[in-house]
Amino acid sequence: MIRYFLATIILLGTGFGYSQTALQRFINHPSLKHASVGVSVVELKSGQHIVSHDAEKSLTPASTLKLLTTATALETFGDNYRYKTEAGLDANDPSRILVFGSGDPTLGSEAFGENRNAFFINGTEALAKVLPKDKEYTIYVVDNLFGYDGVAPGWTWIDIGNYYAAGAYGISIFDNSYRLFFNTTDRNSCPRILRTEPEIKGLTFQNSLSLNSTGSDNGYIYGEPFSYDRAVRGNIPAGRTEFSIKGDIPDPGLLLGQTLADYLSRVGFQIGNVETARNDYLSEICATDRKSTPYRVGKVIFTQVSRPMKDIIREINVESNNHYAEHLIRTMGRYNKGDIYTDPLEAGIEYTEEFWKERGISTSSLQMFDGCGLAPQNAVSAQFLTDLLVYMYNRSSHSTVFFNSLPKAGQEGTLRSFLRNTKLTGKVVAKSGSIGGVQCFAGYLIDGNKKYAFAVMVNKFNGTRPQVRGAIEQFLLSVDHNI
Repeated sequence: MIRYFLATIILLGTGFGYSQTALQRFINHPSLKHASVGVSVVELKSGQHIVSHDAEKSLTPASTLKLLTTATALETFGDNYRYKTEAGLDANDPSRILVFGSGDPTLGSEAFGENRNAFFINGTEALAKVLPKDKEYTIYVVDNLFGYDGVAPGWTWIDIGNYYAAGAYGISIFDNSYRLFFNTTDRNSCPRILRTEPEIKGLTFQNSLSLNSTGSDNGYIYGEPFSYDRAVRGNIPAGRTEFSIKGDIPDPGLLLGQTLADYLSRVGFQIGNVETARNDYLSEICATDRKSTPYRVGKVIFTQVSRPMKDIIREINVESNNHYAEHLIRTMGRYNKGDIYTDPLEAGIEYTEEFWKERGISTSSLQMFDGCGLAPQNAVSAQFLTDLLVYMYNRSSHSTVFFNSLPKAGQEGTLRSFLRNTKLTGKVVAKSGSIGGVQCFAGYLIDGNKKYAFAVMVNKFNGTRPQVRGAIEQFLLSVDHNI
């Protein structure tokens, strides 16, 4: 009975007999017996709370934190902002090809179904039209915009090295991830490693994988950023001539430089040394009197532009793309503090908090350790999320773009199976969030004249994830029915 009184319920109209119905049934669901639960449902037009339970309690949001990152980036840069990656020459050394990264997460990405090698194909063509082939060139990749601490310090070891925890740097290529292929037909031995795609020179694996008969992919790759020694653990399906899992590229800038060198060599160029700005950057971190950059920008020969911001944030919210989100928070950090020797993640977090304070939204419940929600230390309240959602719906000049960036329940992305074949299919657009012991949903419920922002956050549940998701579905269906 005590849990009943913890629910603060605000009633609009006389047909809302909630005290003994949907909210109580939800918070007293057996799967939530030991859980911390935060609920906030707000009427969009008036901004009034319809249903509230521990709405100001800070809880782990998992990927619902991406709502904050994408909204802030959209408000800051606009929906048509595009990253640029440029190739040109060193004005001090015309035999030195420079590649400048601006933090574009979409370069060579598989997210949009485009040719992943377009930068190399088009860049090689542009360089070949301008540069003579009668001398040797070197390649220097300027990938230092975000520094080289590309992994958030709050991430856990079990995640680092896997594709969903890829580092974020000034140069990103191929989603900063590779596929590791195995042959699993021999049930009496570890899966046999076949290759990586793309090929990464020098990358080695300590293979401790086993095989299963369930068909489940439980394989994980572990390794530090910039380390070419990786460990592979867990289990993957037996009986496959080819099966792949994904890991993060140790040094994306170097791989980009090496790949460009390969393309240029194929059309007759002589390419010597390939290096990145990393060693020069690291040598200057503690310097009291920093040297000037070891290059001088000359003629820019080729520029690759990214997809617009509206496409980037939709990819983040529909597919819960951690990699893209981590680039956005660092892009805002570098926008806030231009010195490349300042931490762009810290600066991005600071900028995000101040941005929303200035717009009258309390950030006292917010504890932010990354931009994607992977860090378990992240915390925010359900009320903060609905405050953000109400602002973006009513006050943002990019309201429609933000709304359309969210997947439709029962139809798209991470919400494809949520509320499927119910009366709310397509009427809820939301961001889901799930890591160990966490299940959250936050977004909009639009059903005729009923227009609400909602956030439902569950931490440390004792039931199964499907049971918790089902309880949240029933709660939202009841909200739509009773209000």
